[in-house]
Amino acid sequence: MKTKFVNILFITALSLSVFSCKDKAKEATTTEAETPAVTEAVNTEIYTVDKASSTIAWTGFKPTGSHNGTIGLESGALNVANGKVVGGSFIIDMASITVLDIPADDKGNAKLVGHLTNADFFDVEKYPSAVFTITEVTDAEGKTMLSGNLTLKEVKNNVTFPVTIANEGGAITIISEAFSIDRTKWNVQYGSKSIFDNLGDKFINDDIELKITVKAAKS
Repeated sequence: MKTKFVNILFITALSLSVFSCKDKAKEATTTEAETPAVTEAVNTEIYTVDKASSTIAWTGFKPTGSHNGTIGLESGALNVANGKVVGGSFIIDMASITVLDIPADDKGNAKLVGHLTNADFFDVEKYPSAVFTITEVTDAEGKTMLSGNLTLKEVKNNVTFPVTIANEGGAITIISEAFSIDRTKWNVQYGSKSIFDNLGDKFINDDIELKITVKAAKS
């Protein structure tokens, strides 16, 4: 009976592990920064990013759970040729970080926001903005892949992730699938067990899950 009970626990744990792995967002392909592609199209149009309708949703993980929130954009523009996105960039307002899983009037909300914006994490006073510059838009295995240089804390890496791009009524909408980045590649090291070996179970996962929504209208 004891053996049967142990086997049930093992199978349950294995099932949960497999389920968790399936649910985890795939890490974006990350390489050294690249030079943005140059389009020779003469009819390139500029679409200005709508800050109010654009956002970056984030989720951070630790052994005891997770936290999630949003980051806003400061400004941005897309280069569009023949109805397709061929370039562009946007500035991310790091001071706009919000936490959504803790009530806004809870002291824990302000504490976590303060922790994320101080020198431990994103050091917003020193690095108030991050920048994403599109380097290429390609089709691969039936998906549209967006590549761009992400500059965060003066560290620049190129990331590639799947997106859906719609062009309707003079407006461009880019919505990414959920993907993750390894924060340590941008020198965000606090609580990382890959950097520090004495954290026990007090570590914070290196991967940050992101989902990007950008809306832009013809200027």
